[in-house]
Amino acid sequence: MDIDSRLLRYFVAVAEELSFSRAAIRLHISQPPLSYAIKQLEEALNAQLLLRNSRQVTLTPAGRALYKEAVFLLRRSADLHGLISRIDAGLQGQIKIGFVGSMLYRGLPDVLKQCQASYPAVEHALLELNSAEQIELVARGGIDIGFIHANPVPDDVQCAELSVEPFSLCVPRAHRLAGKQRVKLAELADEDFIFFSRAFSPVYYETLLAMCLDAGFLPKVKYESRHWLSVTSLVSQNMGVSLVPACLSRSGMSGIRFLSFRHRQKSVTSLIWSATPSSRIKDNHVALIRKAYARQAPADASVPASP
Repeated sequence: MDIDSRLLRYFVAVAEELSFSRAAIRLHISQPPLSYAIKQLEEALNAQLLLRNSRQVTLTPAGRALYKEAVFLLRRSADLHGLISRIDAGLQGQIKIGFVGSMLYRGLPDVLKQCQASYPAVEHALLELNSAEQIELVARGGIDIGFIHANPVPDDVQCAELSVEPFSLCVPRAHRLAGKQRVKLAELADEDFIFFSRAFSPVYYETLLAMCLDAGFLPKVKYESRHWLSVTSLVSQNMGVSLVPACLSRSGMSGIRFLSFRHRQKSVTSLIWSATPSSRIKDNHVALIRKAYARQAPADASVPASP
């Protein structure tokens, strides 16, 4: 049996005040409609809920039982209404965020702290994925937003540039050029190179290749990796040299040096999200993230050698 929550609210007021007049004042209504509402409730339940005379109002056993249940139902209804309102406003729920590993050195931790501070009731689920995986998942709703390297995206995915930075030359600490502040890329024409995987990010692979070709040589790509930290780890193990986003100089990895060199290419990071309206949580976070990165100073044209 469905019972009008308004009738339950009126009954709770009378049960707590044990007075129709005081309950009417509390509910901001006149007494006759209140008395009629209680009568409706008793008829709907086919039970007497209140004993009343000219001097007092008391609850029957059925009334006492209903009062406990009514308080619970009304509180649950208010909680549910509040929950739905918070979710609709993007203040509560979950957001799934994809990111490439290098974002850890592009200010992502600080931005996530801002998100958590602004939306403390939102669960932030993080997944480290390559750019191609994120684009696919955003398109089919597997994740809400993603932080990717520059890549073409389909029409159903929106994209906003967040940061632009130069590349650095990453060499082993014991490399013959490691002591220099600045080098020419052509000086490494005979070296073994470690590139970001062509299969997972063809745009980045072509960008690295283009820098070498501009320097006058075709690089000997001996290894490919799908993660930048794996690239720098291979360099630290003297497996070759690489061209990496300058932000990786903040990774703190030992056994490597980051050197500046003249080049035109830039490492671009973008935020992606579905073009299909889906949730206020996503919209709120997209706006916050874009604003946070807009406040960051642009990357320098060159990066000093690491210590």
